[in-house]
Amino acid sequence: MAVLLLQQLWWLLVVTAHVTGGRSPRRLKLILNEEGDAVSPARLTPAPGLEPGDSAAAFRVPTLGGELVFKPGPQTGSLVLHAFTNHSGFLEVLWSSESSVSSLLQDLPDTCQVLFLSLDESSVTDALWMREQLQRAAASSGRKEVLSRLHFCPVPLFALGSWVTSVFYAWSCRGHNCGLSQAAFTADGWRIPLVVKRLDARYDWLTARWGQGSYPLRDGGDGCASLPSVAGGVAWVSEGGCSFFTKVQTMARSNASGVLVYALPGSPLQDMNCVADECDTPLNVPAAMVHQEPAVAEALRWQQQVSVSFQTTDSPNFFFGINQQGALWELGWFLYPSFSFIAWQAQWFEFYSDLRARLDAPAVVVPVFDRVRMQGDAGAVASVRLPPDLQGFDGLELDASLSCPGRRDSSCAQWDHTVQLLVCCDRLGPHCGTELGRWITAFRRGSGHWTTDVSPLLPVLDGATCTFTMKTVPWAMPWIVSLNLRFKNRSSGSLRPFRVMPLFSGGTFDRSYNSKHRPVQCAVPPSTQKVELFAVITGHGSDENGCGEFCVTSHHFVVNAAHNNTLTFDTAGSALGCTSRVKDGAVPNEHGTWLYGRGGWCDGLQVAPWRRDVTDQLDLSGTGTNTILYFGLFNGLDPNPSQTPGYIIMSSFLVFYK
Repeated sequence: MAVLLLQQLWWLLVVTAHVTGGRSPRRLKLILNEEGDAVSPARLTPAPGLEPGDSAAAFRVPTLGGELVFKPGPQTGSLVLHAFTNHSGFLEVLWSSESSVSSLLQDLPDTCQVLFLSLDESSVTDALWMREQLQRAAASSGRKEVLSRLHFCPVPLFALGSWVTSVFYAWSCRGHNCGLSQAAFTADGWRIPLVVKRLDARYDWLTARWGQGSYPLRDGGDGCASLPSVAGGVAWVSEGGCSFFTKVQTMARSNASGVLVYALPGSPLQDMNCVADECDTPLNVPAAMVHQEPAVAEALRWQQQVSVSFQTTDSPNFFFGINQQGALWELGWFLYPSFSFIAWQAQWFEFYSDLRARLDAPAVVVPVFDRVRMQGDAGAVASVRLPPDLQGFDGLELDASLSCPGRRDSSCAQWDHTVQLLVCCDRLGPHCGTELGRWITAFRRGSGHWTTDVSPLLPVLDGATCTFTMKTVPWAMPWIVSLNLRFKNRSSGSLRPFRVMPLFSGGTFDRSYNSKHRPVQCAVPPSTQKVELFAVITGHGSDENGCGEFCVTSHHFVVNAAHNNTLTFDTAGSALGCTSRVKDGAVPNEHGTWLYGRGGWCDGLQVAPWRRDVTDQLDLSGTGTNTILYFGLFNGLDPNPSQTPGYIIMSSFLVFYK
């Protein structure tokens, strides 16, 4: 108790004496040990213990406002914990970017709190500075009410004496948003290297990475004009004068091996990213930003031989979360330094809490898979008996989840793949092999859990026992799948689907795509009261137009040559198209380009069926013939790619109700 009181008195005295103001970025200077590794600033390395999914215990920490007492549970909401260190270039930009800080205030849901800590001995200064940054942003954005859910701890993480510290250290990592990315300079006459923090440019417009060796450093001025003298070395260029993209492109054309942009004195690091059409131009050299180093500039001025190498040192994790159910959670990758990634994870916590509440609603549940390994040609296969009174239900939901073989995201499959659920109840019947549901796996995150309403496909379940097959491409890494069928009877007066008629499938999205889809003719069965168009459509692959994954396509179902029912993927190819789907269950912060809008799908999300009531578009007399025509367009025209075409995966039906 005496130690705790002295510790609290220590930070209270420092806080009282501190005069808040602007914070200029400090530069990291580390030396290397005899093994050549960077000396870590960590004070504590506890043994691993808690893992993602474990229950979090209640805890309390001192804050600038007094004390945070957190008791995990639904009444408390979720909590995101962030540990800052000034040794990270990524975190410097996270906090110095106005748009980053504002995104936290704008998009953080009301059900989430955030606790800000520091890994460094400068924790008091860090806490005051972080609070000031957010207070300033709140004042300018009119979002001051959010501040009551933000907490700042002035005690360094290594001195907390809590399980919270253990999680940060035990979940140590390297990657986009953790680990210490560094540049190490050496020069003639220097006894030890000069190691500084760096922030690499956005990866999506650079096709090269820093190699393992050492590069000669060459003065490139401001990088806006070609300089033959940088050939074969890393160009050392100042910010300003032209865009980051222009600097990298110009130095690449000068045959530089890479580009290091240094910030002007007193300026923070910046997120070096392309803008607009620049993003369509690949560059074949790596690039990063560091602070200006007088010793480096002086050595170059005196024409000393300066070399630079690039390294990443493991660090404690900078982020983890506690969801509404009190479970510990990894926050995944932040692909660039923005607090939007915290807000998106908090939004997903809110979605997941609502999902669990919906799953408590009355339903007849038929388990199909319970944490079954899905891999290879066979996938996951199970035969189950359906409820004997199936005709009494008018609703069917698929309760599906995809998780990983291990507890950490690092055990998850690395790529996004399509997962399909196929059903066969009568092997001689017309519906054997019908696709009942479709999902897209996440990039190396295993927290996906969704419900999908497939009630119109109830007639496909045309037997007492059905075999379900859930599978993806056979070469994919394994996923652990769970699936329950949820049968519902919504109300006694509800119409029930009694017949399903297959319409069109997809195919290669090339010049012959539409000619392969012939019109379908049908008569409406007697006693039909409603007819619905039901389709699941996704675009994949990429030609010179990004089709079909990243291009805007439209899909037209024309009924009786008079009614055009159109589904358009208008967010495909957009930079943040799938971030808006996090509230619908898209897994955030995946280890890949999950943010981009796609052709009818998002990574880590179910593919939602598209439904249209077409009753009034049809002749319901039973004696007339109806004609259904389908075609798909790119930019209002038939697809006509000159490169390898993409493809469309489609299941479509007419569903008849009575």
